[in-house]
Amino acid sequence: MRAIDEIDRKIIAAVQNDGRITTQDLAQKVGLSPSPCARRVRLLEEDGVIKGYTAVIDQKKVGLPISAFASIKLERQREEDLDRFGKAVARWPEVVDCYLMTGRQDYLMRIVVRDLEAYERFLKDKLTRLDNVASIETSFALGQVKRSDVLPLS
Repeated sequence: MRAIDEIDRKIIAAVQNDGRITTQDLAQKVGLSPSPCARRVRLLEEDGVIKGYTAVIDQKKVGLPISAFASIKLERQREEDLDRFGKAVARWPEVVDCYLMTGRQDYLMRIVVRDLEAYERFLKDKLTRLDNVASIETSFALGQVKRSDVLPLS
């Protein structure tokens, strides 16, 4: 992968804030002509720096107001156990974020559901049925103070 320079950083900052920006507007914003700008964007995509484009959806407005944060402790942390857990979680659409953690818990995940009954079904039908889960501690978000996918590139 090539080194990211200042123009790449400007491109990344611009597309993080507006994934639908036109090449013409992006080029103007970063000080390039459209053709070299489009080439740089393509290289950033090919290098995996830009992984994709998405719309930010208001979870409440689509009927999914509950965010539950579950801390998971496994009985064993062998590589194959971690891989098996990760593959299972990757299949569950309710899990929107999942991190392998340091500290007392092995994983922290955010689960988005429409109500407490849906969370209970998720817990009983999916999470508790996985082998090697020693404990699950859940906290429910009362409100969202900040959410961002914009990385601090400065």
